[in-house]
Amino acid sequence: MYSKWWMESSSTRRRRSKTKPLLVACMAAALAVSSGCSLLPKEAEEETLPVVTPPKLSKKPEYAVKTETLETKVRGSGRLMGTKEEDLYFTDEESRRIKAINVKTGDHVEQGQVIAELDVTELESQLKQKRLQTRRDELTMIETLRKADEMSAEDIEKAKIDFELKREDLSKLENTIANAKLTAPYAGTIVSLYLQKGDTAKAYDAVATIADLNQLTVVASLSADDLKKVAIGMEAVVDINSAGQHKGKVLQLPNPKTDDNNNNGNNGYYGGQNGSGQQKQPDSIDNYLVVQLDPFPEGLNRGTPLSVSIITQRKENAVVIPLSTLRSYSGRNYVQVVDDQGNKKEVDVEIGQQTSTEVEILKGLTPGQKVVGR
Repeated sequence: MYSKWWMESSSTRRRRSKTKPLLVACMAAALAVSSGCSLLPKEAEEETLPVVTPPKLSKKPEYAVKTETLETKVRGSGRLMGTKEEDLYFTDEESRRIKAINVKTGDHVEQGQVIAELDVTELESQLKQKRLQTRRDELTMIETLRKADEMSAEDIEKAKIDFELKREDLSKLENTIANAKLTAPYAGTIVSLYLQKGDTAKAYDAVATIADLNQLTVVASLSADDLKKVAIGMEAVVDINSAGQHKGKVLQLPNPKTDDNNNNGNNGYYGGQNGSGQQKQPDSIDNYLVVQLDPFPEGLNRGTPLSVSIITQRKENAVVIPLSTLRSYSGRNYVQVVDDQGNKKEVDVEIGQQTSTEVEILKGLTPGQKVVGR
């Protein structure tokens, strides 16, 4: 019996010894699988996309058709100027140096007072000789007429012509010397000087500006196209720096021959040479559009800058819409009209005068309707 127990115990121990390595191998394999899983990268989490709300379509602006007083205006810039004001200049075609300037800016001068003088010393010497020669020619002519009976009619006529030509030369020289003195055409104030002693004066280049400062007026320059729309008597609104807005009327239109020069920068130019190096050309109030203010504001100075708006058209109770609501295509003018239910339809219109912001509707719309902008 002992022998049987021992044999059974031995077989049991052998089975256990065989089972133990198998168990260890299974545990190792399980550990390897579990550790291998930990080495794999983690799966990316699914991204949560934000909810996109589609944008709302912007609603186009709507405007009511209305009636109002519609005014069309043209605009220009200008300044305050004396009602009597002009540039003074020499007319001698030959350029000469200025011998003397007898005034300074701000001086009050009387009519006929000498403002400036040219250097004509050489001409004055020639004038003395010319006068002596002319006296001799007169004596010769007297002697010729005494002998008229001994000469042919042709010789006598020739002698007369020669004598008149010499007298004409003398007269021209006398005028040149007389015009070498620039005088004041009326009593006023020297408001600008453009040349000084020693400068060369060319014919018709401004030397000085004289103005009667007792009475000022509004002058302005407009473009050539705008000027065609303006007539004397039209209402105007003048905006004067530091003095506000004032109502007036167009009193004078510019000289058409000098209109092209009105917009070349001479408006605010008060001395010296211009940017091109050329001497300032003569200027006068006749070169500008003049606006009369009633009453004229007090305490203002010549040269104060201003702007002018002239009403060229005015219509009471005009049917108008914003200019931005008018549509045009191939000569067709139309608008989009919207009803109370929000329905839109295109309506052809006939237009009248326009401003920078509004347009008059002659046919196609009635006040109270709504039109769609762009």
